[in-house]
Amino acid sequence: MAALAVCGLALATVPTAPAQAQGPDGRPPHWELKDSGTDVRFRGLSAVSRNTAWLAGSKGTVLRTSDGGASWRNVSPPGSGALEFRDIEAIDARRAVVLAIGEGEASRLLRTDDGGKTWTESFRNTDARAFYDCLTFFDRRHGLAMSDPVDGRFRILSTSDGGRSWKVLPGDGMPAAQEGEAGFAASGQCLVSSGPRDVWLATGGAVHARVLHSADRGLTWTATDTPIPAGDPARGVFALAFRDRAHGIAVGGDYRADQASPRAAAVTGDGGRTWGPAAQPP
Repeated sequence: MAALAVCGLALATVPTAPAQAQGPDGRPPHWELKDSGTDVRFRGLSAVSRNTAWLAGSKGTVLRTSDGGASWRNVSPPGSGALEFRDIEAIDARRAVVLAIGEGEASRLLRTDDGGKTWTESFRNTDARAFYDCLTFFDRRHGLAMSDPVDGRFRILSTSDGGRSWKVLPGDGMPAAQEGEAGFAASGQCLVSSGPRDVWLATGGAVHARVLHSADRGLTWTATDTPIPAGDPARGVFALAFRDRAHGIAVGGDYRADQASPRAAAVTGDGGRTWGPAAQPP
């Protein structure tokens, strides 16, 4: 979906110690603002350790830190200034896959094996009807990317070699999309996975804001309505997070700054089969 959700521009780091413990500097855990060295909008974040993380954003920008966020290095793919990166999935400190969004050939996937020194384009969308939104990996080899509906169903790409090559999965196991339904290409969290096979897809823009779930790496899916408001192209589920294959949270609302977003979060304890309003929405 071409619509964009609000995203902050500042970078920050926080120690990973428990809340009651002290951080490395002797103070309680806290946030520190860091200068990224660029004014682009960051949309995708992938941390592989307490030291190494990757960022992706507008103007074809990719940044990487190896010192826990104290400093960031620009490792953007050459010639990518016209691309809009929305999601990045890091396999480790040296390997990562980044997704560019947009209609037709603007949707692309690029991969690096050397910490961002060089990049290889591994997929370029040639279907003018497709618009890729999000990306996720189950492990070092297996991952998926999703597009807004084509021919009435969300389209799923699959890789089994760490993002070096991609293929479109059959659409037989994908439920029909609602009128106007799409994903929000905002933060790279409309498609998330947990464990070796489970994956969830968040939607909006239609009568019902839904979460779709697959337990077989994207071959077959089931769809469930959420209590997050929908019924408008600007409303729906923007992002998902699962701490295991059962417990997850969905966040969304209305991305327009002048519109309220009541009931903006929902939770599940059964892997997405049912969703209820969060007791304390963010």
